[in-house]
Amino acid sequence: MYRKTIFLAALLTFVVVVVGAYVRLSDAGLGCPDWPGCYGRVTPFHASDQISLAVAEQGGEHGPVSMQKAWKEMFHRYIAGFLGLMLLTIAVIAWTKRTALRQSPALPTVLLAVVVVQATLGMWTVTLLLKPVIVTLHLLGGMTILAMLSWLALRQMNLQAPPEAANLRTPALVGLLLLVLQIALGGWVSSNYAALACPDLPLCRGELMPTMDFANAFHMLRELGMTPQGELLSNEALTAIHWMHRLGALVVTAVTLYLVLRMTASNATRKLGLLLLGALVLQFTLGVLNVVYSLPLLLAAAHNGGAAILLVIYVVINFITHRAAALPDARLAGRLSTQS
Repeated sequence: MYRKTIFLAALLTFVVVVVGAYVRLSDAGLGCPDWPGCYGRVTPFHASDQISLAVAEQGGEHGPVSMQKAWKEMFHRYIAGFLGLMLLTIAVIAWTKRTALRQSPALPTVLLAVVVVQATLGMWTVTLLLKPVIVTLHLLGGMTILAMLSWLALRQMNLQAPPEAANLRTPALVGLLLLVLQIALGGWVSSNYAALACPDLPLCRGELMPTMDFANAFHMLRELGMTPQGELLSNEALTAIHWMHRLGALVVTAVTLYLVLRMTASNATRKLGLLLLGALVLQFTLGVLNVVYSLPLLLAAAHNGGAAILLVIYVVINFITHRAAALPDARLAGRLSTQS
């Protein structure tokens, strides 16, 4: 039951991340402008009168509130709430059965703490009217839960770590850290609605280095679409946000390709290396298609899903390299290498 709950929770977390991206990209993040209910009700159906009034006040369903957007937002909250209950169950089992499981309950406990922080960020996302830094942190919180659950799931599996995988520990860790930074940049692009700031490829507005405003682009404490001084965020600032995400994509691609070459050089890690390559190609292709086709909703949500898949694969690789480094043969080889 413990193992199955962990695996199901990891799968549900992936769904929550993708659905959350879909809600954000479809401008449904304020479909229910309060939290945790919808106008204080359990479902949008029960709040239909309030939603109809809000639609009338905004002059139609083109605004942030509509019955369809309310259902999107609440569905995301429902599945996120169920995930929270699953993580609570995992933590309770980890503590009550810790002797039989022979595993420390520390990671499940930290997971539970992270989901509390994530729920708080979800509330602030709505009550602070989609402030970019909160929206980005909310995305990173979801990815953090996915990564931690993936690591916890791997601990339940009898994975064999080849000793030579220990040599990949440094590039695997560097790749993971760069990917996390790139996911943060992607969240900043999305939360600032800068995905189409560079509408062409491979250049940006016909230039390799277009005019950009980095100071306002990456100022954390500001409202959506505004500078810290309360002025409208310029196209130059949006361009800077998008351009940095593209630059980050090139860096992550280069580091990942290096790791793939190292992994495919050994029979023991070749399959996992090819899997990483496939996920990288898929994600890079989705990023290009989003620009070419001007950010269609499903492709944009799939791009978030691709980032989550890459993250999970990187977690698997780091788990294996970490375990390989702990093997007696790997430690002995490390000592002999140091002595020589």
